[in-house]
Amino acid sequence: MNLPYAEPYKTKMVEYIRPSTIEERKQWIKEADYNLFNLTSEKVFIDLLTDSGTGAMSDKQWGEMMVGDESYAGSQSYLKLKEVVNRITGFEYFLPTHQGRAAENVLFSVLIKTGDIIPGNAHFDTTKGHIEFRNATALDCTIDEAFNTSIYHPFKGNINIEKLENALRTTEKGKIPFVVLTVTCNTAGGQPVSMDNIKNVSAVCKKYGVPLYIDAARFAENAYFIKIREEGYEDHSIKEITKEMFSYADGMTMSAKKDGLVNMGGFIALRDEEVYKRATVFNIMYEGFITYGGMNGRDMGALAVGLDEATEFDYLETRVEQVAFLGKQLVEYGVPVLEPFGGHAIFLDANKFVPTIPRNEYRAQALAIELYIAGGIRSVEIGTILADRDPFTHKNRYPELELVRLAIPRRTYSLNHMRYIAAVIKEIYNTRSQAKRGYKIVDEAPIMRHFTVKLEKIINE
Repeated sequence: MNLPYAEPYKTKMVEYIRPSTIEERKQWIKEADYNLFNLTSEKVFIDLLTDSGTGAMSDKQWGEMMVGDESYAGSQSYLKLKEVVNRITGFEYFLPTHQGRAAENVLFSVLIKTGDIIPGNAHFDTTKGHIEFRNATALDCTIDEAFNTSIYHPFKGNINIEKLENALRTTEKGKIPFVVLTVTCNTAGGQPVSMDNIKNVSAVCKKYGVPLYIDAARFAENAYFIKIREEGYEDHSIKEITKEMFSYADGMTMSAKKDGLVNMGGFIALRDEEVYKRATVFNIMYEGFITYGGMNGRDMGALAVGLDEATEFDYLETRVEQVAFLGKQLVEYGVPVLEPFGGHAIFLDANKFVPTIPRNEYRAQALAIELYIAGGIRSVEIGTILADRDPFTHKNRYPELELVRLAIPRRTYSLNHMRYIAAVIKEIYNTRSQAKRGYKIVDEAPIMRHFTVKLEKIINE
């Protein structure tokens, strides 16, 4: 029988979320300096700011929270997590950290020096921030199809092999310490990377003697897309696909707040013992002892269960289909979104949605603010504000895509919430011609400005 999917779980507890009025939200966003990060949670009706650490844990994960071993060194919870990481990834060496950017900080402290170049596929903000903070350069080698939101390509997160090989061939030896491959590629719209591309990237890296590291925050969702889109993998389990993905890499960093299904946590997993030994020094300095790395024992236990749950097909099908449900509703309404839909979010194409707002007035941020005012929905800009300024000229970098990301927390909202979100966006889209002016920045941090930026609304004269 061809039946619609149903969530393979049921609700045991609910959390009340407070509706509010448009007038309240206009005042609140003004008081927040038009930065959605500054809003307190009770002022948000549906929170799509991020899918990082915002999902719901299972009963088995909560059970692990009750039996966590909080020993400073060598806890049983650490050993549980280490076993699961080894089994799922195949990497022998493992260091827990408190979240993904901490894993990047530790590993990049070992690998990156001033003047280095780090090729990859549309590095995310923290990755680029950690690279540029070390006076190095993030080189985007994503395929060209990733920057056209309306064409179909099953793996828009892929690295352009020709661009990558050209970078490795023409760059002074030793200036490229590693290549980073993000699966799925968040900045490109949550788009997956094919197994074939992972293999080819690995082969090129081996040819030039450069390690390959995977940013694995959403590795399970990437494995799901390989299973349903890539020939030859339809009969493979998610865990089999995941194991093969990692077999082509030298190591990984992970924000476990995504496909680890926990509210806090991360880790580094490695194949090279020497890199591991060097990383332990920074892990102890920045995070904690090597068997807890900034994580509670109970959180490590919950993560061990979460990694197993996240690499099961039934869970992933429900997860990805809910995101697609919202995307299909928006397409039916004629709203311009990035296609095909990603695994964790729907991305509104602000360049097509509100082209009447100048780019130097941050059209994607303006659209995100309007979405909050109209419906109490908090999203995030993936555009010029997030792209930040050039570290040398200090001028705005204008990315090819100006997106508003609607990141769906895992196992949290219902399909009725998706219908509500789509209806609000439809109303905004129907009045888009009225949008003429955006915002100006009045205060910004020297790096990763989007978290704390302050803005003012530009009033029509």
